[in-house]
Amino acid sequence: MEITLIRHGKPAFELKGKVKSRDVCEMIRRYDSSGIAEPPPEEAKQRALACKVAVCSDFIRSLESAKALGFNDILLSDPLFREIACPHFKAGSLTMSVSAWGVLLRYMSVFGFSQNGESLSMAKKRAQVAASALIDIAHVHESVLLVGHGFINYFIARELLSRNWAGPSKPGGSYWEYGVYQYHAI
Repeated sequence: MEITLIRHGKPAFELKGKVKSRDVCEMIRRYDSSGIAEPPPEEAKQRALACKVAVCSDFIRSLESAKALGFNDILLSDPLFREIACPHFKAGSLTMSVSAWGVLLRYMSVFGFSQNGESLSMAKKRAQVAASALIDIAHVHESVLLVGHGFINYFIARELLSRNWAGPSKPGGSYWEYGVYQYHAI
């Protein structure tokens, strides 16, 4: 059995500039509703073609990426495979760069902050469920491609490794990067 975790292509909406705390929610919404800006590299297409079925999150950038990789018939598109929902505030006028907000809010999620999003512990639990779903699909179809997202793919990879799957410790954080995981019974 084999599971490939690939990160979606570069989103058409760029996270840049400065934003007020009360506007972070709208920025996240716009990012999550954007498609992709570039086609996949040939290496990613070839890796995808080695998989029998594809699954992805229900975000447009994930769906468009799966189709760009050659999967018009996606076996499963599910919120289970979404990127970890970045917690955020819905009020306030504190203004910072988008990257500073990203670092601050992700850091806060490590310590349990989950307002309007997901804490790190919540994300890890979801990754366990996602890994189980992928393993079930791999049992049936032999090989599966998950067109996912950077952080959730990382936590799914960690879960696969803890369950006797072999592969890289990190599946790749850049757009179109991937990791391949194979089951090794003990």
